[in-house]
Amino acid sequence: QVQLAESGGGLVQAGGSLRLSCTDSGRTFSDYAMAWVRQAPGKDREFVAGVSWSGDNTYYADSVKGRFAISRDDAKNTVYLQMNSLKPEDTAVYYCAARLRLRLIDKDTRWTYWGQGTQVTVSS
Repeated sequence: QVQLAESGGGLVQAGGSLRLSCTDSGRTFSDYAMAWVRQAPGKDREFVAGVSWSGDNTYYADSVKGRFAISRDDAKNTVYLQMNSLKPEDTAVYYCAARLRLRLIDKDTRWTYWGQGTQVTVSS
């Protein structure tokens, strides 16, 4: 069973940084591809970044390339999203998502498991 819990959200000024964490309390974290997906008020969910279950493939939305970095630590059952140079348009609820043994990821990937989300607010 996959149970995802996000943390690290908050209020930050434009240009600042935050690091989000997502921890899986299950036993087979290393078998899962992981992703971060966000949803701004009044908008659809938007894929942000993903990492394959093997850790050797990553994918980023064009809007965050060069500013965000996803990484995973299988020993800690945790995936991270380092967010730098934040902009007001990055304001959203950020969700962690997982899918079993997925190697190739893109913006249209359908994810199986979801966390509850963490709010990120970037002030101008």
